[in-house]
Amino acid sequence: MTDLAATEGFSPYRDYQTWYRVTGDLNSPKLPLVVAHGGPGCTHDYVDSFKEIAASGRAVIHYDQIGNGRSSHLPEKGGDFWTVAFFLGELDALLGHLGIAGRYALLGQSWGGMLAAEHAVGRPAGLKALVLANSLASMQLWVDGTRQLRAALPAEVRDALDRHEADDTTKHPDYLAATQAFYDRHVCRVVPWPPEVVRTFAAIEADPTVYHTMNGPNEFHVVGTMRDWTIIDRLHLIEAPTFVFRGYYDEATEETVQPFLDLIPKVEGHVFPNSSHMPHVEEKEDCLAAVEAFLARYD
Repeated sequence: MTDLAATEGFSPYRDYQTWYRVTGDLNSPKLPLVVAHGGPGCTHDYVDSFKEIAASGRAVIHYDQIGNGRSSHLPEKGGDFWTVAFFLGELDALLGHLGIAGRYALLGQSWGGMLAAEHAVGRPAGLKALVLANSLASMQLWVDGTRQLRAALPAEVRDALDRHEADDTTKHPDYLAATQAFYDRHVCRVVPWPPEVVRTFAAIEADPTVYHTMNGPNEFHVVGTMRDWTIIDRLHLIEAPTFVFRGYYDEATEETVQPFLDLIPKVEGHVFPNSSHMPHVEEKEDCLAAVEAFLARYD
């Protein structure tokens, strides 16, 4: 990839600061693409490859959601603070700060897709195209799907997961090793993990406030404040043309994303055959090309 011009800054939101980076030219006639990372509580690092779309002449905006990465950290805050509404407000503030609220595309990956869908059901006039990457329409569907994936793991891995969850000893080395076995199958199948993926998980470990509060100790033991979340009954409200994709081995199972395909009025879907939860890492060229081809239709 040719090095593209990038600028970084901070968008104010309430009393806090959201770090962002713009790769490419915001004055380009192409729709600027905002990328919302997963978690809740990850960082932009593991979805960094989407910046390469800027080679097509499209500005790509990454940001670290508050509580994470280079944005304000608030380890003292609890579940009443970390809400969907809070992160929707942060996204709106960023769009306004960058001056693109009137015309933009939004890509949300995993939790970022939950956030992007929540944003889209509000029918913002400036949202011209939506990408829901490896995401979920309800947390119950997600938990059901990951339970099925767990059932296919080797017996010793399943036993370690079940035993330590029952004992509430999810920091035990054996539990962490079993978790990694699941991740290597269903989160990122490029092993060892690329540096940008390692950076995100290291950031969660350094400050797990948001992830542990809203989600839980890992991707499949969901005991946080988002455990009952669903958007299924509101998906019909999304007006923006939408591209939904997942990986064949994804922890976001087929059933987890199906409501998007059934209920969003203008939608198309795709499955990346050699990927799990990170096609933008595992099949990067194909994934970025598919996203750019979709966005180009709405420039």
